[in-house]
Amino acid sequence: MSKVLTVIGTRPQFIKAAAVSRAINEHGGIKEVMLHTGQHYDDVMSDIFFREMEIPKPDYHFSINTSTHATMTAQMLEGIEQAILKEKPDSILVYGDTNSTLAGALAASKLHMPVAHVEAGLRSFNMDMPEEVNRILTDRVSTQLFCPTEIAMQNLKNEGLASQDKTVVNTGDVMYDAALYYAKQVAQRSSILQQLGISTDKYLLVTVHRAENTDDKNRLTKIVNAINLLAKQYTVVLPLHPRTKKMIEQYHLQLECMVIEPVGYFDMLSLLQHCHLVLTDSGGLQKEAYFFHKYCVTLRDQTEWVELTKAGCSTITGADEDKIMQAVADMYDKPFKNGSVFYGDGNASAIIAKHLASY
Repeated sequence: MSKVLTVIGTRPQFIKAAAVSRAINEHGGIKEVMLHTGQHYDDVMSDIFFREMEIPKPDYHFSINTSTHATMTAQMLEGIEQAILKEKPDSILVYGDTNSTLAGALAASKLHMPVAHVEAGLRSFNMDMPEEVNRILTDRVSTQLFCPTEIAMQNLKNEGLASQDKTVVNTGDVMYDAALYYAKQVAQRSSILQQLGISTDKYLLVTVHRAENTDDKNRLTKIVNAINLLAKQYTVVLPLHPRTKKMIEQYHLQLECMVIEPVGYFDMLSLLQHCHLVLTDSGGLQKEAYFFHKYCVTLRDQTEWVELTKAGCSTITGADEDKIMQAVADMYDKPFKNGSVFYGDGNASAIIAKHLASY
């Protein structure tokens, strides 16, 4: 039986791990050891996802979440290395582009342990983003590169990684697997619309959490101004990330929309399913908007999900108030055209489990 150590630490990684862990259990030829770095640490950002999505309880749970990028990654490296030495897995499984991802990949590579990277090959081509640095370095040291799209595959070919001694596979997107599986349970497991008193298809769903927006007073001010302007015309629902809340208070800004506490996965799926339009700087939410046939206004200057912008499903506005307002106006009454299927057929997790079992 193959043994894999899975490293996770953030909300999007919990969602991806839920889908792959289920496939690993169904495969039967793999023992999974779960390590949670604690990068997302409070109940709503972490524990609730484990309960709701029935993710296996972590075998290792750190609380590494309040430091600088360098300190956080270094502390994770130390803890992950100790877990690898104790567990002696056949491979290390990492997801996405966070500090937890990079720490898992580096710790494994230093011990000459095979690394499997889910969401390999994504590129925004903006090296000022810590996520871009994390994903590039992780791909470099990974042995198995599981790409969610053909564009991701091409990026790896362009960088020469596909010709090296690596397994490079277009598996499709594991978040699509999760969305298909859990969407069937939303009606029974979420009452968020009734709690908020909002009507189906009558509100905009907004999230803001990336450091490029929250840590820049000018950018965050412009985004808040745009949200407040939109709230004069539409119902705007904003689950407020702890980091964003902290910086809004620090900058003495005022939100004039429907601000709610961060929500669990099923409540977020319900909000996604029933909203009219999405505005976000989240990479995962850009895709999830597409899964549920919602147009997306992307509050960033670049995105790794370029296929969505090319297809017109997402519009990049950055923090420009005028562009944000115009994008909402352009998309609000536009029928959603679900053209090419970019993210596979919902079997990405099973494909990944099959490859993991080969060690």
